[in-house]
Amino acid sequence: MKATIVDLRYKMNDVLKALGRNEQVTVLYRGKVKGILIPSGQKSKLKITDHPFFGMSPRIDEKTVQDLMDDLRGSRYDDV
Repeated sequence: MKATIVDLRYKMNDVLKALGRNEQVTVLYRGKVKGILIPSGQKSKLKITDHPFFGMSPRIDEKTVQDLMDDLRGSRYDDV
């Protein structure tokens, strides 16, 4: 997609939609290329079980999440 400075000002929604479709946006100023906007290339969301850290702790079966959080927080939350 090519967009002028005026397009950036008044039609930014269209520019963002083009970036959302993983299109590069060429920015023009007085007919000359001033820059190129490139999509960030974000990865799609992964399931929690696909994360490399999933299942790393051997203590998962022994303690509940609440017990594990209490151990991590220590005594500072005992009075609450």
